[in-house]
Amino acid sequence: MATHPKAAARRASRSPLVINISRLGRRPGSMLTVSETVPSPSRIGLDLIAIDEGAPLKLDLRIESVSEGALVTGTVSAPTSGECARCLTPITGDVEIDLTELFAYPDSATDETTDSDELGRVINDTVDLEQPIVDAIGLALPFSPLCGPDCAGLCPQCGVSLASAEPGHHHEQIDPRWAKLTGMLERDDK
Repeated sequence: MATHPKAAARRASRSPLVINISRLGRRPGSMLTVSETVPSPSRIGLDLIAIDEGAPLKLDLRIESVSEGALVTGTVSAPTSGECARCLTPITGDVEIDLTELFAYPDSATDETTDSDELGRVINDTVDLEQPIVDAIGLALPFSPLCGPDCAGLCPQCGVSLASAEPGHHHEQIDPRWAKLTGMLERDDK
C-alpha cells in the first residue's frame, strides 16, 4: 500500500525533533531559526546518566539553505539525571552540545555520492535531528559520572557509603593464603 508523501511527513512530524523546513526553500543563503523547548522523545544518554524521556530539550538552532542541502547549527541543552559510578548516589546536572549537521537535498550531488548512514537527508521538507542529538549527547556525557571529584565510593566488604561511614572504617581480613594457619593457632590456644 503506497503512502502519500504529505501523510508520511505528518506522521514523522509527531516527533518533536523533526523540524519542518518548507519555509526555508532551496535558495542558498536563506535562513530559518528555531528557538524552542520540546520534550525529549526518549531517554537519551548512557547507562548511568542520561536525559530522561519527556525532559525539556532547549533547542537554539539556525538552519541555512546551502547548495547541497540544509545546514543545521546551534546548541541543544537539557537536564540530566543518573547515579554516581562510585557510590550510586542520585545525581543531576545539565548537558549542552554544539550541533553542526548537514542534511542533503534529494537528488543533490551530495545525496548521490554519500551512503545513507553517512549523512542525514531532507525528507518531505523535514530534517530529523534525533540521531545527531543522541550521538552528540552520548559523546558529551561522562561514561562514569561522579557525585564529586573526591567521592570515596562504597566499602567493598559491607557496601556502606564511605562518605557517611565513621572515620577509619575498615574490616579485618585475613589473607586467604594464610587462612588455614589461623585455624591452627586457635586450636593451640585451647
